[in-house]
Amino acid sequence: MQRFNCPLCGTRAYFHNLTCACGSQLYYDPQTSRMATDAPACANRPGIGCNWTAPLDGTLCPSCAMSQVVPVLHVGDNLQLLARAERAKRWVLANLARWGWFTDDDPGRRPRFLMLSEEAGGRSQQITMGHAAGDITINVTEADELIRLKRQRDLGEQYRSMVGHFRHELSHFLFDRLSEDDRFRPALRKIFGDERADYAAALRRHYAEPRNPGEHFITAYATAHPHEDWAETAAHLLHLVDFTDSFVSAGLSMPGIPSDFRPYEEADTLRLLPIAAEVAIAINDINRALDNSDLYPFVLTAPIRDKLAFAHRWLRAPRH
Repeated sequence: MQRFNCPLCGTRAYFHNLTCACGSQLYYDPQTSRMATDAPACANRPGIGCNWTAPLDGTLCPSCAMSQVVPVLHVGDNLQLLARAERAKRWVLANLARWGWFTDDDPGRRPRFLMLSEEAGGRSQQITMGHAAGDITINVTEADELIRLKRQRDLGEQYRSMVGHFRHELSHFLFDRLSEDDRFRPALRKIFGDERADYAAALRRHYAEPRNPGEHFITAYATAHPHEDWAETAAHLLHLVDFTDSFVSAGLSMPGIPSDFRPYEEADTLRLLPIAAEVAIAINDINRALDNSDLYPFVLTAPIRDKLAFAHRWLRAPRH
């Protein structure tokens, strides 16, 4: 994520800041990717701390407008959980806007988010995250870090986050958008396999007999079906590009990274991935010095890099 500054005093501002140390109100403009101090506020600014600008004062910003359903906010911690989940969504949408997705210049369909909670007032309900026909279901309960970490451990996953959930489910939505180009699916089948295979049966097999990801899949879940392989791969591409962009935007440098490197502008995946891997290794070392988990505990084998390169080419492709 790029660095921001207060337009009035120049002080460092962070993506989710509502105010600056100088007392100015801050608003993130998703069209210019810059902070403003005088702009129409999103209607959700008071309730969930959304700092994005809106078309008109008191209306919803582009991110909040995508949430078609929200939990009952007076129940339990639902208001706080929704605020955390929406914050992660804004981050991911801002990332995708760097490649032209969901901006004013993008004429394509937008996703609809169903932001649901397991706590429905006196009873618990099971929420399955997923994408279907443009609707993305997100379980905001996992915005509770302790709950999410427990599920990560129970599922034997190396990584689990709200940002990761949004990147994965949005990748399913982007699959449908990219499929509007007749060349996309035939090209995808050559590297990911035939996505027309029975999805429900594939998931049953996956949960009954989980496969080791081996050399060809970025995660175990990617082995389940070509749709999940695509979504996991595309989500990991977004992870790699964004943490590398955050590294260089912070003014950090190390051998092998050009001072003018711009990850979101880089079209050559073969140049991007080695740099991202070096950044990951360096930050993994820092985390280990504090006895924290690795930032990025995954290995980018040659077959996985080929899949990442495919996702990179298509997600950066111009749309009309």
